[in-house]
Amino acid sequence: MPRIVGVDIPNDKAIWISLTYIAGIGKYTSEQILKEARIEKSTKAGKLSEDELSRITQIIDRNYIIGGQLRRQVAQNIARLRDINCYRGIRHRRGLPVRGQCTQSNARTRKGPRKTVAGKKGVKEKRG
Repeated sequence: MPRIVGVDIPNDKAIWISLTYIAGIGKYTSEQILKEARIEKSTKAGKLSEDELSRITQIIDRNYIIGGQLRRQVAQNIARLRDINCYRGIRHRRGLPVRGQCTQSNARTRKGPRKTVAGKKGVKEKRG
């Protein structure tokens, strides 16, 4: 398995798919990296030479934020929103949807499973 920027990528897949195993690189970014490195995107990852691997690594290091550094940056951005008490920060803090979605009947992913509240016992009146 070739190792690019600390991540083992699968041998048997095309290189453009293998690069998506790196956190922060999707299909489009993968294609852009290969275009800049002048590597055919259908080439299997196991068939790449050391020179081609080093070109890919250099391009990724130079132009992209990936992996742990990307996660850290996202966490810092969310922490900043919480600290300044903006609307989005408050929504993050409360665990509610951040981007304006309806929450009356949806948003179970953010809110978690339903918490049932015990209702009042119904008092039946006798009619005579």
